[in-house]
Amino acid sequence: MTSLPDSDNPLVHGFLPHRLPALHLAGGWTDLDALAHATAAAPCREEARLLVAEACRTSALPSLRHRVARLSEHRARAAATRLAVIVAACGWTELDPASTKATRVANEQFLALWTSLAHRSDYSRLVGLPTLALFNWAPLRKPGRAVPVDQLARAESLVPIVRWSAADRPLSRLDRLMLATVRLEAHGVWLFRLAETLAGRSPADRSVSVALRRMTRIQHALHGQLRSCAARLALAPATGQQCAVLASLAAREALEPPVLLAADAVLGMGGRMGTGSRCQQRRHLAARHRAWLSTLDRRSAAVRTLAHRRGADADAYRDAQESLVALRCAYAGLVRTAAQPAAAGCAGAAHRMADDVRRNGLPVDGAA
Repeated sequence: MTSLPDSDNPLVHGFLPHRLPALHLAGGWTDLDALAHATAAAPCREEARLLVAEACRTSALPSLRHRVARLSEHRARAAATRLAVIVAACGWTELDPASTKATRVANEQFLALWTSLAHRSDYSRLVGLPTLALFNWAPLRKPGRAVPVDQLARAESLVPIVRWSAADRPLSRLDRLMLATVRLEAHGVWLFRLAETLAGRSPADRSVSVALRRMTRIQHALHGQLRSCAARLALAPATGQQCAVLASLAAREALEPPVLLAADAVLGMGGRMGTGSRCQQRRHLAARHRAWLSTLDRRSAAVRTLAHRRGADADAYRDAQESLVALRCAYAGLVRTAAQPAAAGCAGAAHRMADDVRRNGLPVDGAA
């Protein structure tokens, strides 16, 4: 179905990067790296904005916009990730960097760098889940060279590159939510491959019901994985700043993981963890990935006619739909937990979740 190269093909590693995200930026870009770490750990938006203004005054940050064209694709993506963290921390996620009104809100020199990187990027919306989560993680231990990225994200303990909590503090709820999203994407690679199998098939094809049943099983496993993350996430510390970041992303409908959008393209559920058109949900994805999902949408139309039929194949289709609904609800619950301010009642809620996880025989993932 897709003509994407292997480095961008969702069938290879989902929407994870084709190589590990860059841990550090080099040369003059270290200023951007340091600023991203500082603003992510800032206690509030106002403090983050002051840090940006100070960096524009005292560092080489403003001159970086002239060097954007010289960055390799890998380094440009890493720089865009740092920029996305800064933009989210400052509460500028709603701003189009090319808009005239943006200069009245955001720092003008920072805005020039933002515009340059946005033009270099394949993302029409620079701030969203892919840049904040899927390009901001690393395995805890140094990996072997031959291990694929999605396998690393499945099997290894993960840590964020830019933390939303101070270096001397435990990982925050937002950190854990982002790592859980990476893990979900890595395990969900099989959903991308099943989606490709279903695309273009006739509802009468014998392989359709087999693929739908496998999709249901994988979605059920992913649901269990999210539930196992929930207890540890609820116990993690939270700040008002991180809650504001999540609220801002939710307002832009830039939270739902790409793997769930791919399953939706086949099963035709519509809507995200609330409301919104498919176009709205996909705005934060790269253009090539939005195109892949649109093609998947179109080629899965025949399979979606099973929603109006009877028989074993139609039952398998409806089971897959129901399992996707449950998976989306589990992810929405994870986001709600991450967005809750720290309170005395959180510990009790976390213990109740842990008890629920143990009753269902689900392991608790220590990394994500």
